[in-house]
Amino acid sequence: MANHSSAKKRIRRNASKALVNKSRRSRIRTFVKKIELAIAEGDAKLADAALRDAQPEIQRGVSKGILHKNTACRKISRLSMRIKALKAA
Repeated sequence: MANHSSAKKRIRRNASKALVNKSRRSRIRTFVKKIELAIAEGDAKLADAALRDAQPEIQRGVSKGILHKNTACRKISRLSMRIKALKAA
């Protein structure tokens, strides 16, 4: 247990930040799951719309420090490639 008052404050702050970060990460995952579901159903139009909705949310995760920039770019790139393949098929 922390002995200094500043350390106690830091623990409280870390706990509240963890809740916010957890919420943001969950929100990003929900958006990605919507894309995955649309791809699984074979609906390219719905998947494309879901990707357009998810991109700003993923980028917001980068700016807030939830995701690394390259991780976000990789996720968006892989999802868009799968949607492109779905459109071609």
